[in-house]
Amino acid sequence: MSEESQNEENEQLHKQFQRVITLLNKYKLLQGFVNMQHDATKALNESSIQKENLDELQRLVDSLHPADIADLLESLPLEDRLMVWRLVSPEYDGEVLLEASDAVRETLITDMGSQELVAAAGQLDADEIADLAPDLPQNIIEDVFRALPIEEREQLREAMSYPEDAVGALMDFDVITVREDVRLEVVLRYLRRLEELPDHTDKLFVVDRYEHLKGVLLINQILVSDPEIRVDEVMVKEMIALRPDDKAQDAADAFERYDLVSASIIDRDKKLLGRVTVNTVIDFIRDKAENEVLNLAGLQEEEDLFAPVLRSVKNRWIWLAINLVTAFVASRVIGLFEDSIEKLVALAALMPIIAGIGGNSGNQTITMIVRALALDQIKTGSAWKLMSKEIGVSIVNGLLWGAVVGLFTFAIYHNIELGLVMMLAMLLNLLLAALLGVLIPLTLRKLGRDPALGSSVMITAVTDSGGFFIFLSLATLFLL
Repeated sequence: MSEESQNEENEQLHKQFQRVITLLNKYKLLQGFVNMQHDATKALNESSIQKENLDELQRLVDSLHPADIADLLESLPLEDRLMVWRLVSPEYDGEVLLEASDAVRETLITDMGSQELVAAAGQLDADEIADLAPDLPQNIIEDVFRALPIEEREQLREAMSYPEDAVGALMDFDVITVREDVRLEVVLRYLRRLEELPDHTDKLFVVDRYEHLKGVLLINQILVSDPEIRVDEVMVKEMIALRPDDKAQDAADAFERYDLVSASIIDRDKKLLGRVTVNTVIDFIRDKAENEVLNLAGLQEEEDLFAPVLRSVKNRWIWLAINLVTAFVASRVIGLFEDSIEKLVALAALMPIIAGIGGNSGNQTITMIVRALALDQIKTGSAWKLMSKEIGVSIVNGLLWGAVVGLFTFAIYHNIELGLVMMLAMLLNLLLAALLGVLIPLTLRKLGRDPALGSSVMITAVTDSGGFFIFLSLATLFLL
């Protein structure tokens, strides 16, 4: 799709969303007016305008893709969200639940009855049900299990047995297999008998009678080769194969490195279990990136934009409390030097500069380290070299920007000693920021925690307190 056509499609989707919001507002406004009448129910039912609004709203919702419906629901307040959700065709309920964020999905599931939830889950494949399972009540999961055929029941049980960050959790069981001793013409006839190919099918998997993977047969190879030759003559034996216990990030790296559309998943005996597709990998990468952004800000989990106040407070309070403690620490550091500040008032005006630049530099370092850890670019022996490099960067930046700040200070206060103190304090605080910018995420990972978890909050707290202490100590030592 060209950029121009993509922009047109986005613009059209935006107009549809705006029309939905307009119709919702008109519906609520008219409903409020009718409710003031004596016989509200009768008046509402007889309102032709209200019926037209609902009919148009239904048509708009019916015209949207499930992923677009999920985006629309996430952008609406709870009351409007539930109203639109009840207009979604039941056959798309499962797909919309899959596409919605975890926080919004919870509000939708709460609004559904048990039978609706079982029906929605029953529309999905086993691997998709496994994605949805953590958000469903236990009794619903049991009902879904009983409603599935035996084969899909086993697939669901297997998919749910893997942790969220394992390749097995991304596994798709919908694969097409062929034998290596058949002719391509037979394969073509077999494919034509299918109603449709599984999504993102770029290859068929060649297996023996015991389902052991022997190779892959590319779809384009089927189309351009002589139909009379056998599969084993054109199949590819060298391929990327994953294990269900592998890290999902490893799969993401492989898809990026080798431009894969799909890849096989095999057990230790090379028996084909399923496959991973590019759309699932993209979803994993997107979810991980969103979680890292939230963790850097100190948020515990993804938050519904229109969540109740108390729930949002619960999601945010821990790191705010930690930040408050560190703010008290910073204030006490300043309190230790009250006499110095009284004697040289300029210190009060200058010390936020040191702390602010240190925090910015530390956040830059942490962002680079967290990204490198996510991509598994930092090995055991390279951590010290990385720290040395970051210290070198901080020394150059400290000398450069310290000189700028020092000259700025001298120009304002005409005090060369104060300018030199500012320069030295800037250099030392940037060194502190670089050191902790590497150590904080590496330490969190060593402790088994997410390296991004609250890193931004911690580095800002340390560079604030450290910057104040360094600057005021140097000022007390050399100026007073």
